[in-house]
This record gives sequence, C-alpha cells and structure tokens, in this order.
Amino acid sequence: MSAVIILAIVAATVLVFMIAAITIGREARRLDSVAPRAVYELEQATQFVADRLPVASQARLTYADVRKLLVFHMRWLHDKGLQPSNVVDRRQDIVDEIVIDEQTLTAYLLGAAEQNRIEILDDVDVVHLVKAHLEYFDAIGAVGPQTELN
Repeated sequence: MSAVIILAIVAATVLVFMIAAITIGREARRLDSVAPRAVYELEQATQFVADRLPVASQARLTYADVRKLLVFHMRWLHDKGLQPSNVVDRRQDIVDEIVIDEQTLTAYLLGAAEQNRIEILDDVDVVHLVKAHLEYFDAIGAVGPQTELN
C-alpha cells in the first residue's frame, strides 16, 4: 500500500470519529434538557395500587372504585398544572415549586367520592390508596424530590 492510501484511510477514520463525537455530544446535550418520560397507564396503576392496599381496604374498595379514585386524582393533578397535555420532548421549564401533601389529596378524593356516589366505608381506605398511588408515581419516575417538613 502506498503512503497516499494509508493517509487517506487515517484521514477518513479521523473524520468519521469527529462526526460521531459531535453528533453524540449534541444529542446528549439535547436529551439532558428534555424532561424524562414517565408513562402513566391507568390499568397498570389500578393494579399496582389495588395490590398494595391492606387486606381490609381491599375488602371494602372494589377494583372499579380504585380506578375511579385514581382518575379523580389525575384530574386533580391536571387542575394543579402537574399533568400538562404536551410533554413529549418538552424542555424542563418548571418555575414554581408545587408541593402536594397527602392530607389535601385525601380530603379532595373523599369529597370527589361523595359527589360521585362512591361509597367509602372507612376514610383510611383513601389514605392507603393515596400512599399506594404515590408509590406508583415513584415507581414510574414521575415524582420529584421530597421537601423538608417544617
């Protein structure tokens, strides 16, 4: 092989490496600025929550009741601005901190259940449901950092 061919191969190799490095670096930077995708599936969430309820709560809440309460929870999150409609490849633009406490959510769900004629025999069932639903959010990566209690 002549020196010209070897030089051409080395130049082509360096050029390919530079193109790959620039492309990978640009994509890594773009992906770092995009919010991670947390996919919420209602049926999966319902199963997850129902499986984690204590036995007594499972006996008092039907699967359909759990599903309806989860839908009410998701609507509440949407009303608070935490469930935007367009999130695919959206830049992370959260400016205001939004704190969700379990007591407020539990009270909201108890009111929603009463308005929609879902019979809740014991309020503690909704407390357990909220905790299990928040565990589901954590499992799919949809939960931000927890705040310090004052």
